[in-house]
Order: sequence, then structure tokens, then C-alpha cells
Amino acid sequence: MLPHVLCSSMQNAFRARHARIAVDHTRQNLGILSILLRAGMISSLTRGDVSVPSPDAWSTAGDAQKRIWVDLKYRESFPALTNMELISKPSKHVMMDASEIRRICTGRRAQNVKPLRMGEVAVIRTRNPEHEWLEAREAMQLQLGGEVICRAR
Repeated sequence: MLPHVLCSSMQNAFRARHARIAVDHTRQNLGILSILLRAGMISSLTRGDVSVPSPDAWSTAGDAQKRIWVDLKYRESFPALTNMELISKPSKHVMMDASEIRRICTGRRAQNVKPLRMGEVAVIRTRNPEHEWLEAREAMQLQLGGEVICRAR
């Protein structure tokens, strides 16, 4: 599954003022959502099946029925996540090394990717099996490069 499905469903849910949504259970979705959780843009994550967010139901469900339930976060009735856009596309993958990730984290442009602003996160997928999904600032500290998947603010 492509990450643009997750980006659009998150934006649409926030615009429709939903309290909770269910997305397909994949390693990619779990990695991106865990970064958003650490950044404080969503409230919580729960595994479940199509009908209910319950870890017990998740363990007995088939692979096609497994979902990640995301509790959305609002601050004074405004969504915590206002925009989530894709950077790497299926037609053009944006790969960056550690020095280019440092550039976008410190306020400079790299490979036509605008620098990160205050309160904004970028999701990086590395080839390191221990740190597969990282936020750009974490990748900069670990000096790891990878594919820049999306950015959220």
C-alpha cells in the first residue's frame, strides 16, 4: 500500500472532525503513525479488527481484517495535524543522504524539498533494519540517510 492513502485519509478525517479512524495494518502505516504519535500529532494507536479497536480482536482476525485504530488529537477544537503531504512519489523517489537530511532540518533546501519549519516533521525510511522508520531529526542525529516519504504539520 502506498503512503499517499494514509496521508489523504488522515487529512480527510481531521477535516471531517472525526475522533477515531481505522487504517490498514501494515508496517509502513505503523511506522509513520508511530512517528506522528511521538510528535504529538495524534493521541493514541490501538490494534484491532474492522469493527472494534481491541488487541484481542486483532490477534484472532485474519490479515485482511487487521486495522490500526488512530485517535485523532484536537487543540481548542483545531486539529493538531493540518497538512500531511507526500514527498516521495511512486514515479519519483526522493533519496537523501545524511548531509542532505541535515540541510532540510537546519533550514536549507535540498533536492527541491523545502526546509522543515517549526512544529513540522518529515518521515524517513532508512535501510537500517534497526531504525527503519525515523523522523528527520532522529535520522540526522543517527547520521542515517534514506527515502523521504512525507511531511506533516
